[in-house]
Amino acid sequence: MLVLLFAVSACTGQPAAFPTGAVGEGVSTVKVTPTWSPLPPLRPSPTVLPMPSATPVATVRFAVIGDFGLAGPHEQAVADLVHSWHPDFIVTTGDNNYPNGARETMAQNVLQYYGDEVRQHRFFPALGNHDWRSGIDAHLETFDLPGNERYYDVLWGPVHLFILDSDTNEPDGIDADSPQAQWLRRELAASSAPWKLVVAHHPPYSSGRHGSTPRLQWPFARWGADAVLSGHDHTYERILRDGIVYFVNGLGGKSRYKFRDVVQGSEVRYNEDYGAMLVEAGADSITFRFINIHGQVVDVYTLKKPGK
Repeated sequence: MLVLLFAVSACTGQPAAFPTGAVGEGVSTVKVTPTWSPLPPLRPSPTVLPMPSATPVATVRFAVIGDFGLAGPHEQAVADLVHSWHPDFIVTTGDNNYPNGARETMAQNVLQYYGDEVRQHRFFPALGNHDWRSGIDAHLETFDLPGNERYYDVLWGPVHLFILDSDTNEPDGIDADSPQAQWLRRELAASSAPWKLVVAHHPPYSSGRHGSTPRLQWPFARWGADAVLSGHDHTYERILRDGIVYFVNGLGGKSRYKFRDVVQGSEVRYNEDYGAMLVEAGADSITFRFINIHGQVVDVYTLKKPGK
């Protein structure tokens, strides 16, 4: 487990301090002013892309998008941003195919933007509530995923992803004592990866329209996770609770929500534009950046291993 957590300013590298202003429904909250920040050099995409289990890489760069799956200019802008990074793979926090997860809309909502990654096994979606509305046959037919394809894990270089199905339709349940949760607990304990990230659609904690999901407030840190990433609320938020960092990342293109009641531990909140996360990890550190569609770095957060 990591023992050092810190946030840095995108410009100065010093502890981040953001002005306070009114955002949302009359709630006093943190209004983040994006700042230009140079990104690390891009790594060209390889010609031949191996499956994740056969990728003995020391570092990895990947994108995280959420609540994105509605064809149009907003999704196009986020897809263009993500592709400009040449990520090794893409992870989603759910609601991949609005409004009902139907076969008829999968091509226009997902494949026209991320079809190459899907075909090359570099696209790892979490199921959202909109993806369940017509059942998940379209999800199962479109994506070739590990395990039961509803919840599964992916090991890529120093990062071990545990992608959950947080919807109440999940046959194996979503409570902390459910078969799905016990699977997560076992797999986290068995993993020796430097970074263990949990991904789900519904946020355990959120200051957005939908708010927190008590049934998903599992003891992730005690079980061995380093971070939890979710969507559902169409905002960006970083929350520190119980010794672990939680991200809400739902600005992938569908719409933007206002903030409501600010949850304990909320440190950064942003809803002014669409965007995605760029995550870069090595054996000793992992850095999460949220970047809007204009290339402006909204938030930077780094975890380091002890003594590094």
